[in-house]
Amino acid sequence: MKYFFTLLPLAALSAALVIPDEELMNQLAIESRRGADAAFDKLPPKNGLEEVVSEAESTVSKFIDRSKNAFDQAMEYSQGTREKLEKTCRQTTFDVKSWLDYTSQSIEQNIKDVGEYGNYHHHHKPNMTVYELITKSKYTTKLAALINEYEDLVQLLNGTAANYTVFAPTDSAFEKIPEHAPKPSKEQLKNVLLYHISKEFYPAGRVLITHTVPTLLVGKHIGGEAQRLSTNIGLKGLTVNFYSRIIAINIFGTNGVIHGIDSLLVPPPKAAEIIQLLPGEFSTLELGLAKTGLFKAINDTSTHVGGTLFAPSNFAFQKLGPKINGFLFSSYGLKYLKALLKYHVVANQTLYSDAYYKAHDEGVEDARIPKGYFHVDLPTLLEDKSLSIDVARYGRIINIKINAFSTVTIEDGIAADGVIHVVSNVLIPPKSVGGIMQQWEGEELDIGDLRERLEPYTGFGEL
Repeated sequence: MKYFFTLLPLAALSAALVIPDEELMNQLAIESRRGADAAFDKLPPKNGLEEVVSEAESTVSKFIDRSKNAFDQAMEYSQGTREKLEKTCRQTTFDVKSWLDYTSQSIEQNIKDVGEYGNYHHHHKPNMTVYELITKSKYTTKLAALINEYEDLVQLLNGTAANYTVFAPTDSAFEKIPEHAPKPSKEQLKNVLLYHISKEFYPAGRVLITHTVPTLLVGKHIGGEAQRLSTNIGLKGLTVNFYSRIIAINIFGTNGVIHGIDSLLVPPPKAAEIIQLLPGEFSTLELGLAKTGLFKAINDTSTHVGGTLFAPSNFAFQKLGPKINGFLFSSYGLKYLKALLKYHVVANQTLYSDAYYKAHDEGVEDARIPKGYFHVDLPTLLEDKSLSIDVARYGRIINIKINAFSTVTIEDGIAADGVIHVVSNVLIPPKSVGGIMQQWEGEELDIGDLRERLEPYTGFGEL
């Protein structure tokens, strides 16, 4: 992890950002596999990944027609497909935008062509619901047993109210739970199950171009909106929440699609708690939040409905230099440090890389971020100061700029009360020059300049 930010800017920390809720983790004692070898710039050659997925879809469709247990055969066929996918992902870099333009259009057209039963083009209709596929598979007996404890979930996965997507943990995923681990409450187990199901249709092709997926789990700290999953493509293929590998794709039922995964997906804790759990990357930020009293304020979900935390890493703080850090963390500098950290916190607006939850007096507005270019100004906790956010999205590739300078290096750290984005630099508020607000663009800072920028905000009251 020492050279993480320079060598693997997207992999290990992204994995760490999606951390299961602490209470559930203590009870389940799940050992998440957090592969640290996914690289943002190591994508498959043009058309390569699409060909792998298409081949897998074709294979799955063939045995759906002739087998009563498509899930079992998908698991048996998945090993070869996964190995090919991993090999493809290890190819050298290529023209990313060109590949995504082609692949995204093709995938989106395939999604439009999906019929009533969620199967592609000429494929025959499946004859079992997603519930029946799960309960009749020898690979998901433990998942089936859990679902059967909840009659409403049985009816849901047997029903036709939507084309569901189920990320189904195999029996081997449950083997990661120690034998003598205490069993969670029935309500907690149901929440875990809901976190594996989306009411939207996400075949593998759509997962490839999607960063977050809404689930049936209601996020009580984000205004009752859908708690989301994060998806990623790395050297080991497709993953969910960065640690759970997709090991079988596109098992179609009459009411949706199933993807097999190798680890349970457990709802995450709150954003401030995630920062606390990652001292190797965020010890400076955690110390600053604690010394200024902001940690407690941010962690108190009664004061906000969702939120977005732009989290500077330890390396980002190091870039400020020892003199500025010494000043900020001195007793005299704490009021400046507090103002500075407030500029990184957005309350009541949760901006994922491809979705936007905005709280207001009437409730929470849920909007998709369109492909291409999207701009939004997010008000921070720093009085009257907003962050200018520009999102450029081309299929899976998403670039997020803050104030036209700082870059989000890790996006979509899913939290119970919002989302975390890791930023490449500590965000510095603008200053007034001749009546015009001038943004900081990376020029060298000294203590005097920093004080000038933060001084107007050091007298405001507590959060």
